Amino acid sequence: MLHILFLFSLLFSSSHASVQDFCVANLKGPDTPAGYTCKSPAKVTVKDFVFSGLGVAGNTTNIIKAAVTPAFVGQFPGVNGLGISAARLDLAPAGVVPLHTHPGASELLFVVHGKILAGFISSANDVYLMTLKRGDIMVFPQGLLHFQINAGGSKAIAVVSFSSANPGLQILDFALFANNFPSPLVEKTTFLDDAQVKKLKAVLGGTG
Repeated sequence: MLHILFLFSLLFSSSHASVQDFCVANLKGPDTPAGYTCKSPAKVTVKDFVFSGLGVAGNTTNIIKAAVTPAFVGQFPGVNGLGISAARLDLAPAGVVPLHTHPGASELLFVVHGKILAGFISSANDVYLMTLKRGDIMVFPQGLLHFQINAGGSKAIAVVSFSSANPGLQILDFALFANNFPSPLVEKTTFLDDAQVKKLKAVLGGTG
């Protein structure tokens, strides 16, 4: 009986084994929930598996004084289907990445330079905060709201990895105030008054 169970488990595991080493994204094809289709192996080169953009500082001359340089599947076709990607985070003094979420991935942040105050909010509304210094790592579970703030007087740099080739991104402030979400509904759902909502929409470019 045991040998039958062993053979059955072996057959089951073999039937689900990967028959391809990789699936480099064909970025000219559609981006589906299952990812991109595979580029023809004859057209794959080593350049598909290398990304050099993380060595260059991002432009932090913006309203949040921060920049994220992504190495997601759209920039790095070799990660397609591998459940992994990366990014560089640059924070100028007083820079902040506002509360945001990655619907498709957990995030691991590694501080390369400076100090970063980082945290996330659990689904039970517990808050987990830490000021991270060079060499520290913090994890942000998938789908939870989290943020990063420069906690020092000089620039801060971090390298981030994700558990998806395309982690997705939704920034809470932009979702509320940078689009045409009607102001009366924003006020109802956030308990902010009309003047506050209009002020924030004016800053972030929203209408309605």
